[in-house]
Amino acid sequence: MYNHPQKAKAFISDTKKMQWHNQALWYVRAKRDKATKEIDEFEALRESASHIKEHTLKHLGYYLKEFEKNAKANGIEVLWAKDAKEHNALVEQILKQHNARNIVKSKSMLTEECGLNPYLEQRGYNISDTDLGERIVQLASQHPSHIVLPAIHLSKEDVSDIFAKHLNSEPNNTDPTYLTQVARKDLRAKFLEADVAISGVNFALAKEGGFVVCTNEGNADMGTSLAPVHIASMGIEKLIPSAKELSVFTSILARSATGQAITTYTTHFIKPHPNKKIYIILVDNQRSDLISSQNKDALKCIRCGACMNTCPVYRRSGGHSYQSTIPGPIGSLLASSKDITNYASLPFACSLCASCDNVCPVKIDLHTQLYTNRVQAIKHPEYKAKKQTLSLVAYILSRPKLYKTVMRIYRFIAPKLPRKLIYNRYNIWGKTREMPEVAPKSFEQIYKERFV
Repeated sequence: MYNHPQKAKAFISDTKKMQWHNQALWYVRAKRDKATKEIDEFEALRESASHIKEHTLKHLGYYLKEFEKNAKANGIEVLWAKDAKEHNALVEQILKQHNARNIVKSKSMLTEECGLNPYLEQRGYNISDTDLGERIVQLASQHPSHIVLPAIHLSKEDVSDIFAKHLNSEPNNTDPTYLTQVARKDLRAKFLEADVAISGVNFALAKEGGFVVCTNEGNADMGTSLAPVHIASMGIEKLIPSAKELSVFTSILARSATGQAITTYTTHFIKPHPNKKIYIILVDNQRSDLISSQNKDALKCIRCGACMNTCPVYRRSGGHSYQSTIPGPIGSLLASSKDITNYASLPFACSLCASCDNVCPVKIDLHTQLYTNRVQAIKHPEYKAKKQTLSLVAYILSRPKLYKTVMRIYRFIAPKLPRKLIYNRYNIWGKTREMPEVAPKSFEQIYKERFV
């Protein structure tokens, strides 16, 4: 079982980094707020996006068949993978078919979910992430801590050390422009040597049989333009009916993610160029199970990261504390919905403030669904003591007379109790908090004295 509180404690121990992480993400959240107010119809677009996704998920079987038929008619090879193992095997099969050894990959949370990089590296392939943030964490042998800002947990001093170690850059040179040029020079060679380019998919268009990739750095375009083979890895939930609906999502994606009106590059792939190949791998990996569950709305997610930028828990605990491919509120929901045993702590990594609901561009009811998953998580043996405590509290609170009696007793004895009796290893809540000072009289007593 993964332990979010334990990992979060390690991140919070570096107060300076925690505060910087919190402020940096809140800055992005503020940009999002400003950008969404630039168009009067933003809330209407959110509503439309939610309905489009709901409709597509309800009829996903139909749209997947339509997409396969039209993509094949366009000359795109369509492959299906039921899980991560099949996805990785299919990628390797394509690489062997084209005698490929050098691969460049643009940002793709699905390939992270499938563990593609280590799978290929163990088999002797050279795979390089080309998104700057992804490249940094790859060189550092880490996973992304954010789905849009993969290296947000690292400072420029950290990046300088990583580049000095792996790219022979000048030690202790923390100038962002210099570091960017170092990465650019390294990646340029990778692009030119690539046999295959791998990308994710932001949106797939069933009617047109094509797909769309959104980036700000142009790395997906560079890789797929130069390499003779393009493999696109796509979760089946990324489908929308047609290009007609696409404008709704391109209007809300970048505004929600980084506060931009639109991503710098929004590239449509419909047909392969002559003498080139495009493969698209449609991956299930438990998505079908989620569609039939009470948390099916989690599949509406368009991976903008807005819920992370606003979440008071994520901003202060860091993405790696979640120990799932996708962190933050949406990651907590997805991970615990798929595997409540190993991710039982994640539904509790939520303050239930609902800020994530307010910024989600497709209006996923995140905090309510996370609360629902808590009901399942509390059954885990790890939470036996918490369940017993909460059951006792619920019993007392649901009986007014008993509650008043308990509070009278507590008000009498609490000031006399030695501190060690209250703040001990059994009182987890008290490890980082002080119990409120006990008032000599209850509100009910004061009210009766003054007004009755």
